Amino acid sequence: QVQLVESGGGLVQAGGSLRLSCAVSGRTFSSYVMAWFRQAPRKEREFVAGVKWSGGSIYYADSVKGRFTISRDNGKKTVYRQMNSPRPEGTAVYYCAVATGAYSSDHRTYEYWGQGTQVTVSS
Repeated sequence: QVQLVESGGGLVQAGGSLRLSCAVSGRTFSSYVMAWFRQAPRKEREFVAGVKWSGGSIYYADSVKGRFTISRDNGKKTVYRQMNSPRPEGTAVYYCAVATGAYSSDHRTYEYWGQGTQVTVSS
């Protein structure tokens, strides 16, 4: 099994910054993708950013390019998501997820999920 534990959520002012962390433990894979998704009330879960653990290719949703940064620490098996200049519409539960196949922005292809962490952006 794979366990994902997110941390770092909370209240942030629009224009501020916030960093989320996701630590992965348990079964390991030779190649996998770790990604962040978010889900606002009454909305679909949407892709935010992802990174291939092997090779380090990085992907961003157009809505966050230039403002959010995803990075990883191989030794700690942790992925980070730095939010700069968040916007009120970014208020959502943010989830960390792992896919053992190829990269995809479709949440249905991700097999393992964290419990989610609430991020509220005040205006």
